Amino acid sequence: MARERIVSADDALDDLPEPERVWDELDNHEQALHEKLRPSRLEDVIGQREVVERLMIALDAARKRSEPLGHILFDGPPGLGKTTFANVIPKEMGTSLQIANGSAMTAPKDILPYLTNASEGSVLFIDEIHRLPMAVEEFIYPVMEDFRVDVTLGDGLNARTINMQLRPFTIIGATTRSGMLSGPLRNRFQLREHLEFYNVEDLTEIIRRNASKLKVGIDDLSAEEIGRRSRGTPRLANNLLRWVRDYATSRADGSINLELARAALEMQGVDEQGLDSWDRKYLQTLIRIFGGGPAGIDAIAHTMNVAVDTLHDEIEPFLLRMEFIVRSPRGRLARQAAFDHMGMQNNLDTDQRRLF
Repeated sequence: MARERIVSADDALDDLPEPERVWDELDNHEQALHEKLRPSRLEDVIGQREVVERLMIALDAARKRSEPLGHILFDGPPGLGKTTFANVIPKEMGTSLQIANGSAMTAPKDILPYLTNASEGSVLFIDEIHRLPMAVEEFIYPVMEDFRVDVTLGDGLNARTINMQLRPFTIIGATTRSGMLSGPLRNRFQLREHLEFYNVEDLTEIIRRNASKLKVGIDDLSAEEIGRRSRGTPRLANNLLRWVRDYATSRADGSINLELARAALEMQGVDEQGLDSWDRKYLQTLIRIFGGGPAGIDAIAHTMNVAVDTLHDEIEPFLLRMEFIVRSPRGRLARQAAFDHMGMQNNLDTDQRRLF
């Protein structure tokens, strides 16, 4: 018969490998720059105001009760601040942060070091949590509910189960595909926050603040121009700002004006609507090769020689949001706005036009 005993996390598995480093240990210059541009307090976060307000209430309540913060799930498209929130929250709580990636967790043993090394009140951030295998997902269910892991050692009659009691801590999950999360895992998060795309005003303010952090001069019109071409995404806004800064340093005195900003963005292939070369290639393929549609995503991907997931996850969401394309039961269709933007003739028949 299997034997069962209860031990503490401090007494068990002392030889487990150390998890990834915490947020204040930077791997390289690129990571240091990202950290420099990220806000360090919730009150400094621009945009996502409703999310920020709810988090402030949850943090305040946890501090007043002297309890760990409840588990939090962030979902939304890439680049909207899920990792930023995961970095800010432990700083607000004055605690440590461990970072893991769901794609790297192939078995329970891969996540066990993170669990046993978690200090009381600390935060474990699991990025791409939708990629956790079912075995790992089920392994952390008792962790999220009772801060306990059950480890089975040995086989058959010699098997024994160790119930490891963990120190209470917070799990923060981030996903770009919330629909891939199982119901039991999703329901174990006390807070579930969906991040929306940013408006131009918020992106403009982000660019102004980060230009100051980068010690580069920029006028309001230039900041707004970069913000308008950033596809509602702060990560892209920061990347474009750094490119425009490099361009201004190379071609001028380092200060950014509207003429320099437009020239830099044009060289990068980012047009006035925020479309890049791949977006335009997608629309050209759909319009020129497939007559505006309907066309299946597999056919478009093969014609462009790119992966279907790349189109589905990286290119189509922005084109859909800009109302350049629609997804119909018969396939992808280009809207009139796409023809106008690309300067191409719309030859769709009457039946197809009704879909618009």
